[in-house]
Amino acid sequence: MNANVRRLFVITFAIILIGLLTIYSASYHDGPPKDKNVFLRQLIWVVFGIAAFFVFANLNYRRFYDLSFVLYGLSISLLLLVLIFGKIRLGAQRWLELGGFNFQPSELAKFSLILFLSRYLSHKDISSVKLSVRDFGYFRSMVVPAVLAAIPAILVLEQPDLGTAVIFLLTFFSLIFISGVKKRYIFSLLAAGIFALPVFWRLLRDYQKERLLVFLNPNIDPLGAGYTVIQSKIAVGSGQLFGRGWLSGTQNTLNFLPERHTDFIFSCVAESSGFLGAFILLFLFYLLLRECMNIAYLTKDPFGRLVATGVAVMLSLQALINISMTIGLLPVVGIPLPLVSYGGTSMLVSCAGIGIIANISKRRMVF
Repeated sequence: MNANVRRLFVITFAIILIGLLTIYSASYHDGPPKDKNVFLRQLIWVVFGIAAFFVFANLNYRRFYDLSFVLYGLSISLLLLVLIFGKIRLGAQRWLELGGFNFQPSELAKFSLILFLSRYLSHKDISSVKLSVRDFGYFRSMVVPAVLAAIPAILVLEQPDLGTAVIFLLTFFSLIFISGVKKRYIFSLLAAGIFALPVFWRLLRDYQKERLLVFLNPNIDPLGAGYTVIQSKIAVGSGQLFGRGWLSGTQNTLNFLPERHTDFIFSCVAESSGFLGAFILLFLFYLLLRECMNIAYLTKDPFGRLVATGVAVMLSLQALINISMTIGLLPVVGIPLPLVSYGGTSMLVSCAGIGIIANISKRRMVF
């Protein structure tokens, strides 16, 4: 295990450990955990996630260059199956049940989209050393990859899952920016997107519009759509500097905060460990992003560089959006905190993605 891989694993494991401790605390009420299965299931997924890290860290990432088409097609097929056979929970149809476990195909779709776009944007002609995308016109450099990103985004939006759809689009923009697509093409597409916002607003469902309005003023519906945000802010603020202590806190242990082991787990971290604990978690995410981007910068393989960048951006965006919505800086869109929130599919995909970056680190000087 080289130094880069060791650092990636240590940082990743530290974040996972914080998540496990917080999930245990979030399910603890006046004695043993109220629902031991939540913590135990997450512990099992952590074991599988760590195993996935080492498997992907030792599996040549170039194999995914050829598998990207298959994984992308599989992801689209699974997203279609979700709309037909998926389980409905909390008003959303996002899960397929496989052997007693709930599987969320949108998490796999994030990963496969990164691989597929990385292959498309890193293509080279045999007679040229520069990426083909830099000579593409507007259609091939912008429209084609935009359609590739829009297909899973639209399918996920139908579940409905606005947050994950946004992750798809933001990941797409980050990859085309890194790949060297002409900047005027990127800005023109951004401008078109801004002008299309009124149309997008009309396509949103009523509860999604309500969440956006509550973001502007949570007090317009303090016992309805604004309740979770208000309770989350109370939890974060009540932690003060050093927190109320592990297994303690009012919003957490007294059930005032809904979804505290999934979307709003950061609020539990802040309430139990205060500003200090929240800062440590944020610093660990910063270290993870810096290590991933450093590996992406040093690799000589365009495909590896784009994959590493895509995974780093995906994890960072999820962390940024999740933490921002828990403190009221962004609307509530249902994005889990990577490596921390309860969820098996998210844990597996996140660990596998970081494992691929570790493999890129080991092979970066070959190209």
